[in-house]
Amino acid sequence: MTAASDYLENKLLDHVLRQSAGNFSAPGTVYVALFSTANSTQVTALAAALEANTTGTDATTKFGYYEVNAGSYSRQSITFGNAGASTDGTISSNATVSFPVATANYQSAGSTGNIVTHIAIMDGNSSSANCLFFGNLTTSKTVSSGDQFTISSGNLSVSLA
Repeated sequence: MTAASDYLENKLLDHVLRQSAGNFSAPGTVYVALFSTANSTQVTALAAALEANTTGTDATTKFGYYEVNAGSYSRQSITFGNAGASTDGTISSNATVSFPVATANYQSAGSTGNIVTHIAIMDGNSSSANCLFFGNLTTSKTVSSGDQFTISSGNLSVSLA
């Protein structure tokens, strides 16, 4: 995962370079969100919505349109080890994250199917939370009723390098 949202980029620049202007406090908990896209047009639209931090579910220009919202899905909290522990400019998850067992096929507001293609780190678990980092999965995952989406410890990395 290598893309930061415009929201986070602006907050970090203000925090580091302006010190007192727009101070940014790290969220107490960060969450993993899962997204489904059906084709290359949707991939482009989702990436643009996540980068622009455009919340909502009512249009293809909003990231909520693509976020999974069925099958007992809910964003899950995630923790990370120390930055640079294995590679400079990179931080990796340090615990396994297990989403609830799906009670139905994963779907999104846009009914884009049950294949998880993208992931994002969010600063909250509500629909108005901000996107911090986002990216596509190395391997897409179909989540049908009875399946469980899991991210093993160390398998989610965020890089600024």
